[in-house]
Amino acid sequence: MIKLGKIFLTIMMLLSYMSSAYAVVDVPNAARSVRIKDITHIDGVRDNQLVGYGVVVGLSGTGDNSRSTQITNQLMLQNLGTIITNSNDIKKGNTAAVMVVATVPPFAKNGDKIDVVVSSLADAKSLEGGVLVQTQLLAPNGEVIAVAQGPISTSGTNVSANGSSVRTAITTSARIPNGAIVERDINTPIGDDDSLKLVLNKSDFTMVARITQTINSNLAPAKALDGSSLRITIPDSFKDDKITFLSILENLTVSNTDGVAKVVINERTGTVVIGNEVKLLPAAIAHGNLTVTVTTVNEASQPNAFGQGQTAIIQNSAINVNKTPGKLVTLPANSNLNDLVRALNTIGVAPYDLISILQALKSAGSLQADIELI
Repeated sequence: MIKLGKIFLTIMMLLSYMSSAYAVVDVPNAARSVRIKDITHIDGVRDNQLVGYGVVVGLSGTGDNSRSTQITNQLMLQNLGTIITNSNDIKKGNTAAVMVVATVPPFAKNGDKIDVVVSSLADAKSLEGGVLVQTQLLAPNGEVIAVAQGPISTSGTNVSANGSSVRTAITTSARIPNGAIVERDINTPIGDDDSLKLVLNKSDFTMVARITQTINSNLAPAKALDGSSLRITIPDSFKDDKITFLSILENLTVSNTDGVAKVVINERTGTVVIGNEVKLLPAAIAHGNLTVTVTTVNEASQPNAFGQGQTAIIQNSAINVNKTPGKLVTLPANSNLNDLVRALNTIGVAPYDLISILQALKSAGSLQADIELI
């Protein structure tokens, strides 16, 4: 936490120095432009989630001890042609029931390989060193899309002995790089015969209007539908060649819009991110620290040589209160990020103090931005 605080104060001081040493220079529009492909996607072109239930074998006594896993092993072996009449004949500890999940991208073809994540379902202590037995991965509609199998990688270890243990990572969850093979083509439609729908990754009326204008001026007729989507009519010359049309479309550039004024706070790590559009109304900030230190010294009280008393422990406490003088700074109307950085550096705030100051400014009506806690 101290290291994060030092990094934060260093960045704030650097920004303050730069704002005071250099004049503000307007960045050309070309430098603020963004490609359409970086902020949008085609409606319907998306990933698909897969899930399956499987068994990891080859564990060194760190597997499940549950009855359900024994029954699963019995059924698996019967499907492979082995006859086992009693599931108790299968020893516990060397296998583990797992859930296997994966994400298949759009346009995936038969034979493509994808990564899978394997997670323990019962009471296994570790999946380290295990091998996933062939597992079917299903789509939400129940169709088998891929089949996963192979040795798993936990990227860590979990060892215990005689009451002591060492763990370098969570070993009940693991990955298999390229561990699943796609068994069928993923047919992903791209719009209809005459048009397609373009969707923004983040809703923004201004950006939708700019994209619509850019496409109308440079490529094809387009019409905004709402704050996050627009419909594009495919020209006759591209109706049989949508891929070329999309390649031209996604590389068109538009002027980037200014985002919503926002302050993002992570109180767990003391991280504060202040957007460039944050403004403040006139405000005064007072900041001071109060430190209370309590020190306890244990002393032994011995009885007289011929007395009948007992040795006792006496605690002597010393309390020291150190209150540093507060500092007061003022912020004029329409202060921007540089003004706020310079003012907060003046009173020497730490990240956790900054969180309290920003929340107080918001409550006072001075901070013209949303505060988001993550």
